[in-house]
Amino acid sequence: MHSDRDSETTFDEDSQPNDEVMPYSDDETEDELDSALPAVEPEQNRINREAEESREPVKKDCSWQVKANDRNFHEQPQFKKTTFLCFKKSKYAGNAIKTYKYNAITFLPLNLLEQFKRVANFYFLVLLILQTIPQITTLSWYTTLVPLLLVLGVTAIKDLVDDIARHRMDNEINNRTCDVIRDGRFRSEKWKDIQVGDVIRLKKNAFIPADILLLSSSEPNSLCYVETAELDGETNLKFKMSLEVTDRYLQEESAMAEFNGLIECEEPNNRLDKFTGTLFWRGRSYPLDADKILLRGCKIRNTDFCHGLVIFAGADTKIMKNSGKTRFKRTKIDTLMNYMVYTIFILLILVSAGLAIGHTYWEQQIGNSSWYLYDGEDYSPPYRGFLNFWGYIIVLNTMVPISLYVSVEVIRLGQSYFINWDLQMYYPEKDTAAKARTTTLNEQLGQIHYIFSDKTGTLTQNIMTFKKCCINGQTYGEYRDETGQPQNHAEQVDFSWNMYADGKLAFCDHYLIEQIRSGKEAEVRQFFFLLAICHTVMVDMSDGQLNYQAASPDEGALVTAARNFGFAFLSRTQNTITISELGIERTYDVLAMLDFNSDRKRMSVIVREPDGNIRLYCKGADTVIYERLHPVNPQRETTQEALDIFANETLRTLCLCYKDISHGEYEAWNKKFMEASVAANNRDEALDKVYEEIEKNLFLLGATAIEDKLQDGVPETISKLAKADIKIWVLTGDKKETAENIGFSCELLTDETTICYGEDISVLLQTRLENQNNKAGSNINSSQRKNEAFFQSGRNRALIITGSWLNEILLEKKKKKKKLPKLKFPKTAEEREMQIQSKRRADANKEQQQKNFVDLACECSAVICCRVTPKQKAMVVELVKKYKKAITLAIGDGANDVNMIKTAHIGVGISGQEGMQAVMSSDYSFGQFRYLQRLLLVHGRWSYIRMCKFLRYFFYKNFAFTLVHFWYSFFNGYSAQTAYEDWFITLYNVLYSSLPVLLVGLLDQDVSDKLSLRFPRLYGSGQKDLLFNYKKFFISLIHGVITSLIIFFIPYGAYLQTMGQDGEAPSDYQSFAVTAASSLIVAVNFQMGLDTSYWTFVNAFSIFGSIALYFGIMFDLHSAGIHVLFPSSFQFTGTAPNALRQPYLWLTILLSVAVCLLPVIALRFLSMTIWPSESDKIQKNRKKYKAEEQWKRRQSTFRRGISTRRSAYAFSHQRGYADLIASGRNIRKKRAPLDAVLGNNMAEVRQDDETS
Repeated sequence: MHSDRDSETTFDEDSQPNDEVMPYSDDETEDELDSALPAVEPEQNRINREAEESREPVKKDCSWQVKANDRNFHEQPQFKKTTFLCFKKSKYAGNAIKTYKYNAITFLPLNLLEQFKRVANFYFLVLLILQTIPQITTLSWYTTLVPLLLVLGVTAIKDLVDDIARHRMDNEINNRTCDVIRDGRFRSEKWKDIQVGDVIRLKKNAFIPADILLLSSSEPNSLCYVETAELDGETNLKFKMSLEVTDRYLQEESAMAEFNGLIECEEPNNRLDKFTGTLFWRGRSYPLDADKILLRGCKIRNTDFCHGLVIFAGADTKIMKNSGKTRFKRTKIDTLMNYMVYTIFILLILVSAGLAIGHTYWEQQIGNSSWYLYDGEDYSPPYRGFLNFWGYIIVLNTMVPISLYVSVEVIRLGQSYFINWDLQMYYPEKDTAAKARTTTLNEQLGQIHYIFSDKTGTLTQNIMTFKKCCINGQTYGEYRDETGQPQNHAEQVDFSWNMYADGKLAFCDHYLIEQIRSGKEAEVRQFFFLLAICHTVMVDMSDGQLNYQAASPDEGALVTAARNFGFAFLSRTQNTITISELGIERTYDVLAMLDFNSDRKRMSVIVREPDGNIRLYCKGADTVIYERLHPVNPQRETTQEALDIFANETLRTLCLCYKDISHGEYEAWNKKFMEASVAANNRDEALDKVYEEIEKNLFLLGATAIEDKLQDGVPETISKLAKADIKIWVLTGDKKETAENIGFSCELLTDETTICYGEDISVLLQTRLENQNNKAGSNINSSQRKNEAFFQSGRNRALIITGSWLNEILLEKKKKKKKLPKLKFPKTAEEREMQIQSKRRADANKEQQQKNFVDLACECSAVICCRVTPKQKAMVVELVKKYKKAITLAIGDGANDVNMIKTAHIGVGISGQEGMQAVMSSDYSFGQFRYLQRLLLVHGRWSYIRMCKFLRYFFYKNFAFTLVHFWYSFFNGYSAQTAYEDWFITLYNVLYSSLPVLLVGLLDQDVSDKLSLRFPRLYGSGQKDLLFNYKKFFISLIHGVITSLIIFFIPYGAYLQTMGQDGEAPSDYQSFAVTAASSLIVAVNFQMGLDTSYWTFVNAFSIFGSIALYFGIMFDLHSAGIHVLFPSSFQFTGTAPNALRQPYLWLTILLSVAVCLLPVIALRFLSMTIWPSESDKIQKNRKKYKAEEQWKRRQSTFRRGISTRRSAYAFSHQRGYADLIASGRNIRKKRAPLDAVLGNNMAEVRQDDETS
């Protein structure tokens, strides 16, 4: 990427956004903005500037200073910053990374602080304190302490397990090793001990531990090849080059140890493609740019070793600056649940206040005049009412369910283990299982509206494969034998006849091999010869194998294909290229290399053949090649038909052509070429113009078709998710053409899709914004205007937009300041007010434009954002979250996806080719994109349904339990006396009613996993919040109120005038408490049975087991033996055996349960019969759906003679290696032997190379 072009594109307000440039405008300094301005300065400005400079020194941007091999330099006072009060530390970060939250000392205090931030936990702590005050409590303190300790303990253990996992991941990275200069020698040190200013040595295939300045390497001129997949998703190699002075003098270990250069550069920032700085050494200064910097996260490739100076470490590195902050994520249900707890708390206060007022009135009317109720305290009725208010807060505290939170955590933990154990999400090729890295977001997986996906490594495999070709009008690549007859089965070609074949190409057309080897058609051999000679690939030989380094993966695939078909590129010099043509080596003179770029979309070479003839070979996108063909091209139409067929198969196409050039024509052109090559201004444009003159009247040879291999199951997964009404946006740093091709391959885009580009929607959005500003003054039709659609309905549209257009449209692009002549006078109040108003208008316009963009994009069925930065990916996700209030999921596999993953409500990492950064920052991870459909449509949907059912039932059972106290108050003088025994209150939520609801929350499913995948529309209930909302909450509240009424008043009526069989009246308070409690336990557990959709032995055992456990514990607690041991704690001695031997009471319990459940059964039956849900219908017909549905790829209709879209070849994002080849800097020269450079460490390097 060229900084000149970047500055023009990103900051010049008059220029159009460049689709090929990845913009990094977010941290640009004002000096950089000004640097793009014309050099002409108004005289008045010059005077003002000189006056300012004379008054005070100008603050420089290059305030970051790094001294080589001098750690003490960075500890000087001027490099310290205040952290807290008077404590200071160095502004230079260490290289250790930290993602954990606690350590051994801080775990307990911080975790308790975090837990007591939850309103319910803090509320119960206050409640526990209140229960120690004897004047107001009627409940024992242990009824609150036991559940509270259980909640805090379970949550603390879960947090501890999660944090230990983070510690392990951090240690794994921080304890990697590399060689660092210490005491004059290279010694192995851990990454975490590396500091700014250290000189380090990296070996082939090693990750780069920090942002370093390249000093030298084993390659000629200290070239270094790096793979930047972690940064931008590109797998093709980039080259970096050191300064000539460091290459010359810093090769030996002793020279490295004595190196004492000082670097002054920019402060740490997130601009991956920019760096400005200066190296001061030996009395001279040397400018530094991004081409000399190796960034953390990249990988050293095809370079035996390199040396570098650490400039930014740890949190200051550019990749960490792009990672964004770790956000605390909460589910939508969590937020709703908190609001509901607040609602319950308000209800509790209102009910307690009402009952306290009732007690005050009762005391005045009855209590004061009843001598037998005197308790020895002469409190006034209002004061007694006040005490009773707190008494009722304690008695009715179970309305705010403390065990709710611990139960939710247990359910989420169980659901996370189910995800981890799912064998259908296990990827055997890499031995990678799905992993829920967080346990707090499972049910949110069932509510996703938007998915934001990376492309490279997430949707694709990063593998380019030569699939088909068309040569001289004949298409090759189908299943055929040597005679050209079609075959019914795939039989791979045997390339053993070719000594240079790599053995990796799977090709099944034997007829093409026969044509090449027989030489019957000269064009076939010429086709592959062109592929072998027209490229900018560089080659090296290791262990007898050819290794190619290409500027783009497509070009590498084509040269490798030519090699397999017998035309192997062997070597090149500055002006020659050697090729093996079916085993015969020939060397050709390369007279000129016309490199490709994003505007030309083609490249050419001019070569002199051994017989002296000069020929131009060209390859490029069909759109540009067809414009430059000779009028007489007999195979033009047949090749176009082949291109259309390839495009319909979503293959990436490229046209090949040639032209013979006379010596006179070449000499005349070469003169112009040499003049353009040394042009001082606009060299690139001058060269492109000269290239145009020679690249015309070309003769078409044919076309290639390359497959950018998708991961298995990607189109099927996207189709399923689309049917579930989940919109998928692709956010990639890759080229527009590449992203568009993949859109068609994975069926996000179809031939029927109308594609809108950045330039199209820019006009629409600008017009809409102007209309909105014009209408701002009047309210007429303003609401209608706001909701007006951008497009007419009925057509399938997709949006493809580049990062530069995104900045332009969202008004993120910084504008250069206009240097108008002005004097430096203080601003008046009016001027300041005008400036504030102007800024407000600009901010309002920006916000409105962003909202309009989101509205427009959401009208499209698919959105593809290409050439976007990591920060822009996060910005797009944030905009959708902000303006659509929708649940978002981001999925990616590289470090460039980390910011997006952290920003989305749910982040998913794919354990792919690009390291583990994305996985470490994610909430869920697995091996392949296709597992996303199972994660959402099965686990996500089930988790949502289970959690909603659990919450509805939990609120119901607590209201049914607690409000019995409320009804009892009307008969006990509002005295805050409990309706149950204390131990029943303590154990109700812990033992008697917890297991059935927990098992439903863990195991319940309305339909099977296969049916969930087969009918994605079932997913809609979570997106629309149908199963848990305020309406469902109030239904649970009303249901609980009615149940509590029945549980209290039926036993009360039965006890009103009764006589037992033995003549004893069982109408005492304790017998009543036992009867009401027994009725409640049976009713709520059977209610859970009615709510269970998926019955197993475990569910049945839990329901009947809970009832049996209740009776067993109750009889034990009411026994005489335990009363003798603890007389003050167990006062219901003999109550249960005495009361429950009466058949009359059993009939009362049966009647209470029947009245509670029969209306529910009737309503359920009517609901399923008259208003069945989608899952009810599928359950009813589930036998019909036993046969698995096979997904079929959408058929694309091909019509002969009609040109369809092009699946264009994706050129490199920048110019290729042509300049590097022409300069000769990559050609190996005789230099100091490696042993002299490395000294005693040579054997160690060689050993590491062999192991890697």
